[in-house]
Amino acid sequence: MDLIVPLGEAALILVAAWLLRLLLRKALNRLCARYELPPEMTIGARRAVGTLIYVAATFLILQRLGVSASVLWTAVTGFAAVAAVAFFAAWSVLSNIFCTFLILTSRPFRLNDMIELLENGEKPGLKGRVVDINLIYTTLQETRADGSDTTLQIPNSQFFQRSIRRWRNGS
Repeated sequence: MDLIVPLGEAALILVAAWLLRLLLRKALNRLCARYELPPEMTIGARRAVGTLIYVAATFLILQRLGVSASVLWTAVTGFAAVAAVAFFAAWSVLSNIFCTFLILTSRPFRLNDMIELLENGEKPGLKGRVVDINLIYTTLQETRADGSDTTLQIPNSQFFQRSIRRWRNGS
């Protein structure tokens, strides 16, 4: 009996969270349609509301199963502190990964395009044909005046800090 009652309460909490999520999802859909908000905003709002509901439901279930609120709060804040330190330590790598997704979605250049990453208005920059775009670097093949080829690996975040000159398909 000591186990059945908390498990029943946990099941009721999950059902209530699911119903609340459905109700709020319909309300958000109507609200976003009424004000003609973009679909991306609707999807983002639905995900945020669903996440908050299920996180709250998880905390309630853990509390019903006997986990102390102070222990739970200590664990959450400790995890958040460790995550913040790890995020700060890996900022440049995460920035390059995020910029990769921006390059792939906004497409400021494509494979085989000839691009030049400009330093400023007066100086010529890094120039070459795009041969690879990976999570951290974009690789350019640079052809020198003497006919030798070299490759440049440029961190993807650099493409959002400088101007880019592009020639399509290497023309």
